[in-house]
Amino acid sequence: MTFREAVRDDLPTIVRLLADDPLGSTRETPGEELPEPYWRAFEAIEKDPNNAIIVAEIDGEIAASLQLTYIPSLTYTGGERAQIEGVRVASEYRGKGVGQALINWVIEQARARGCRVVQLTTDRQRPNAIRFYQKMGFRPSHMGMKYPLIEKPGQIDPDS
Repeated sequence: MTFREAVRDDLPTIVRLLADDPLGSTRETPGEELPEPYWRAFEAIEKDPNNAIIVAEIDGEIAASLQLTYIPSLTYTGGERAQIEGVRVASEYRGKGVGQALINWVIEQARARGCRVVQLTTDRQRPNAIRFYQKMGFRPSHMGMKYPLIEKPGQIDPDS
């Protein structure tokens, strides 16, 4: 298994991964002809030195992906945070250690960069993900809240 930053050609595969679960299937629009907002978002992430889409590859195939964002912060004595978002493992690789290896890799990247904390959110409707992260040492220390700005049904669940 290898880890690398995603390139533009990876985007359709990444969006398919994002859509490959019950919640993601209601919010994402996979396909070879992706809507323009995906391309704009990818370009913005790619240009931002504090953001990256990371993929895990097995035999040249994308097995998992996530977004990694470094956030400067005044808390933790001005320490930087590493924020993990959009974690997805391809269904055929779930339960085989791919997610654990990817998260461990991110933790090591954050540690090497001098981050003070690695944080993530996961939907309450994903009990398996919650158990997974807790088994890895993440703790539910805060309560996350979201304020939806998208009114189109199916695009965002205010409880997610």
